[in-house]
Amino acid sequence: MIDGILNVDKPAGWTSHDVVGFLRGRLGVKKMGHAGTLDPFATGVLVVCMGQATRIAEYLTASVKSYRAVAELGLTTDTYDIDGAVQTRAPIPPLSEDDLRRTLAAFEGEIEQYPPAYSAIKQDGVPAYRRARRGEQVELPARTVYIHEARLLAWNAPHLEFEVTCEAGTYIRSIAHDLGQELGCGAILVALTRTRSGPFRVEDALRPDALAEAAAAGTLAAYVHPLREALYDLTPVQINAEEATRLTQGQAIGATQAPAQPIGYALDADAQVRAILRYDADEQLWRPAKVFNTQE
Repeated sequence: MIDGILNVDKPAGWTSHDVVGFLRGRLGVKKMGHAGTLDPFATGVLVVCMGQATRIAEYLTASVKSYRAVAELGLTTDTYDIDGAVQTRAPIPPLSEDDLRRTLAAFEGEIEQYPPAYSAIKQDGVPAYRRARRGEQVELPARTVYIHEARLLAWNAPHLEFEVTCEAGTYIRSIAHDLGQELGCGAILVALTRTRSGPFRVEDALRPDALAEAAAAGTLAAYVHPLREALYDLTPVQINAEEATRLTQGQAIGATQAPAQPIGYALDADAQVRAILRYDADEQLWRPAKVFNTQE
């Protein structure tokens, strides 16, 4: 059993599920999943969790992410991207880089965003994209998302390259679409690279075939990140052997002081994550929420 995290550079044309299936077969790891889906045409950081790391995938899915994107102005599609059917075409107005910077800056902060109809969001238990493919009318409600930064990188009409850093749940396809609406000519997403997911960056990511080669050569361990790297924004709690035993038995341990972040993780003397913890302010205790009984 391998417990840990892989920073994978997803190739274009692969689904996130394709990546997991490929690695599961080449690495011989049965328990495996990804944290944060990428569309098939997108590339970049896809965090893959193995073994016990699958139990903390929720923290990676919820982490801050950064993207480098290219939008094409002058048209719209039903999917908001290059893979969809063209719905409208319109002339592109004269636009300066300053015009585009101001328009992008308006997306920063807390905004209301309508997800694309072709998305995995479920309505009555059915993913929206399945209903859309059947020709059904799909209207998803707006959701509140937070954009830390939306920055212009290049403008070479009709293509606009920009960078976005955002909280989980943000659709970059929707930003491209809404940007086009603001500019009055429409826009679609034609390229997307996730450059960061939590602490994992594209500069350090490896393609699936490179990871398969490492596994065959017996060097995969060099690329497996420990669980604690996924928990970088939680409170680390150093524990001794007695406290590790208590947590394993589902018992709480004492807290020396109230933490700034009430969710933490127990770290033993070998720097292994032994449990996810929740702080009980009334009793001044750390209570185990998830316990890991084996080593990473």
